[in-house]
Amino acid sequence: MATVASVTKDSIIGDVIRDVPGAVDVIRKYFGDGCFTCPGINVEQLSFGAMMHNVDPDRLVAEINALSAKGE
Repeated sequence: MATVASVTKDSIIGDVIRDVPGAVDVIRKYFGDGCFTCPGINVEQLSFGAMMHNVDPDRLVAEINALSAKGE
């Protein structure tokens, strides 16, 4: 598994799910389960997903980065 230095709003959703342990739970919390069957998961950025689900992208990124920091 690759180590992500820092997740940003420009990070691809699928990459974040693959690379950050626990990110799947954060994505599910804010975006729901539909994200996991959407073909856009491999091209769409966290900022786009946040916009589509009316979520503050900074809050989402901060929560994912907190997970990433725990794993180091």
